[in-house]
Amino acid sequence: MSEKPVKKTSLKVTGMHCAACAANVESALKKLEGVDSASVSIASEDAQVSFDPEKISLGDIESTIKKSGYGVSLAEQKIKIGGMHCAVCAGSVKTALEKVNGVMSADVNLVDNSAVISYIPGDTDKREFKTAVESAGFQYMGTEEDFSSEKEEEEFEKEQKNKLVRIVLGLGTAAVLIAIMYSGLSAFIPVNLLMFIISTPVLIYLAYPIFSATFISLRNRTLSMDVMYALGIGTAYIASVFGTFGIVLTSDFMFYETAVMLTAFLTLGRYLEANAKGRTNDAVKKLLNLKPAKALVKKDGEYVEIPAEDLMEGAEILVKPGGRVPVDGTVLSGEAYVDESMITGEPVPVLKKQGDTVTGGTLLTGGSVAFTATKVGKDTVLSQIISLVEETQRTKPPVQRIADVAVAWFIPVILLIAIVASSIWYFLLGSTTLFALTVFISIIVVACPCALGLATPTAVTVGIGRGAELGILIRNGEALEISEKLKTIVFDKTGTLTRGKPEVTDITSFGMEEKEMIGLAAAAENFSEHPIAKAILDYAKDKEIAVPEGENFRSEAGGGVEVTAGGKAVTAGTRDFVSNSGAVIDEKTEETLAAYESAGKTTVTVAADGKIVGVLAISDVLKDSAGKAVSEIKAMDLSVSMITGDNAITALSVAKEAGIDDVHANVLPGEKAAQVKKIREESGMTAFVGDGINDAPALAEADVGIAVGSGTDIALESADIVLMKSDLRDVAAAIQLSRKVMGRIKLNLFWAFAYNTALIPVAAGVLYPFYGIIFRPEYAGAAMVLSSVTVISLSLMLKGYRPPAVAER
Repeated sequence: MSEKPVKKTSLKVTGMHCAACAANVESALKKLEGVDSASVSIASEDAQVSFDPEKISLGDIESTIKKSGYGVSLAEQKIKIGGMHCAVCAGSVKTALEKVNGVMSADVNLVDNSAVISYIPGDTDKREFKTAVESAGFQYMGTEEDFSSEKEEEEFEKEQKNKLVRIVLGLGTAAVLIAIMYSGLSAFIPVNLLMFIISTPVLIYLAYPIFSATFISLRNRTLSMDVMYALGIGTAYIASVFGTFGIVLTSDFMFYETAVMLTAFLTLGRYLEANAKGRTNDAVKKLLNLKPAKALVKKDGEYVEIPAEDLMEGAEILVKPGGRVPVDGTVLSGEAYVDESMITGEPVPVLKKQGDTVTGGTLLTGGSVAFTATKVGKDTVLSQIISLVEETQRTKPPVQRIADVAVAWFIPVILLIAIVASSIWYFLLGSTTLFALTVFISIIVVACPCALGLATPTAVTVGIGRGAELGILIRNGEALEISEKLKTIVFDKTGTLTRGKPEVTDITSFGMEEKEMIGLAAAAENFSEHPIAKAILDYAKDKEIAVPEGENFRSEAGGGVEVTAGGKAVTAGTRDFVSNSGAVIDEKTEETLAAYESAGKTTVTVAADGKIVGVLAISDVLKDSAGKAVSEIKAMDLSVSMITGDNAITALSVAKEAGIDDVHANVLPGEKAAQVKKIREESGMTAFVGDGINDAPALAEADVGIAVGSGTDIALESADIVLMKSDLRDVAAAIQLSRKVMGRIKLNLFWAFAYNTALIPVAAGVLYPFYGIIFRPEYAGAAMVLSSVTVISLSLMLKGYRPPAVAER
């Protein structure tokens, strides 16, 4: 009797604070079926677990710890893989990697030929990843760190040249074989033998990669497409050999040119796929190219050039005109116009001066600046964008599950169809062995599910990359699919629909020049730190209005301020505060105050020497893009709502200006999430749009959370979509992009299924009784190439897509 398998592992548990925490985790683990023993130590913060891998996985153990309220510290490693051609290949690599001791999960990306492995540090290492990949029949190309983009490009070009040689040799040899077949030489020489001599060495050279991969797949008990191809090619060649030498079959069974041409077409398909797949990730390549290799750093009073990757926080860096900013930082001196379009999608250069922030990867179009590095390496905005885009490109929208299930069943089903169809023709319909064999080979070749496996990941890769170029960062594949089904868009008001700070919007003066009145008001507010005071001072500064010196300052909380300025006793504040100071609020002033307040604006009454001289209206101004964004969203047949903590008068005023009818006012910050939930229950799938600062609960509660203008904090965990600039039209653009990508995925899946649905019956011979049409294997190979190229080409068309909401910008 064999002993049951026992596996031991040590997991680093995070979030434990006391012995009770350790006891909770230990108790939860011991309750799991398949766990033999578990010991959790608060001192070493780890869990020692012995378990039966046939009953429970490491993932189940990790999930149990997380459900207990704690975390598991895992390491992550990205590796590059060569030789993957279809979804079945990716599945084989995933299975092999997840069998490695200590590996929690492996996410394989067919598009960029990589795998991201989450594993327990100390339980495994890179050597075991290499062994697993190679045992599955693929090439381990190295980790992301030791496999540079230059090396990757070099290996790619080398492999493509190798394929090109095989294609030219294969098609050239096939042409020679066809010419011999129709040359009439059979009257003089044994043509079949000549074709055998010509095709055999060529076929061995051409088909070696396919048969080698087939052997490894069968050894691992996996039915890959290489197995199907080898079956088709091998059947055609062996039948030809048998026919040539009169073994069982007659000389009619000549498929030499078919076997060679088929192999050449399969290689051509992989060549075209690889070229197209390489173009799907151009967006990330462009982002990577934004990172300058060198930087000028101040050392001992002089600027010296060092590798940008060696920069440290706090370093003083100089960027000259036309140079790229190497890392994130704060400007110390100098002024320059900076092109940030590659980060935010905003085409107009921005003036940067002392105190402003600069972002790594942006380009100085004029001027130069010296700045202090605040974020370097993986912490920079550019690095976070690249990481986020790559991570999102690896995720799968739920629609991909259809393709995954189809691919899993595809090969055995197609093999069964090929056997049944050829058997029916031979045994029931009395066809020749030659015809039945042709049907068998054609079905096997034409049914390649490569297009099916590429339909979703290529569209997601190109679409997510295009979004990044437009300043729209989509954090996961699920957000793409949900965005297509949204019914309502809910906006936060302050900082989202509005600019997030009070500004002077209206001015009325009485018996005094407007500029003089504003100067006196600014003199009074010059001693206050209130946001309203700052709005008045900013307005005076922007309009270059002289502000007289003030003295004898006095303030009253919630009331206003008094000061002596310009030889006058100046009072500024609420009507009651000014009235109590001795100034009379006459009818004209009262009408002005009422008009501004009815519009939801805050008013400041200004008096000089006891006489009312003016009224200022102040409010949080609506963003210029708000009205256009709401109109664009409504045009997409979506409802629009607004949530705010402001009073109903202010809320309705802002909503009316923006074109929003459904308003929820007096909503406290802690109640926003509950309000979003209520709207979702009443209206259907809902997106919440917030500024990403204090809207986290509402962003998380919505079906899709959209954070606006969060370019300096893109790692918002609560948001599904992050918009790099504050233009609200990007909300509509993000939804339009999501709809476009999902539409392209569905179109890709349609064509992937359509090729197989239409051509498998043709290959099975259903048209032969009526039209005499039989789908030869070499034609099937060409159709297989066309299906994959069609799908990838449709995905690549997304590279030029510009959402209507941003088309005019």
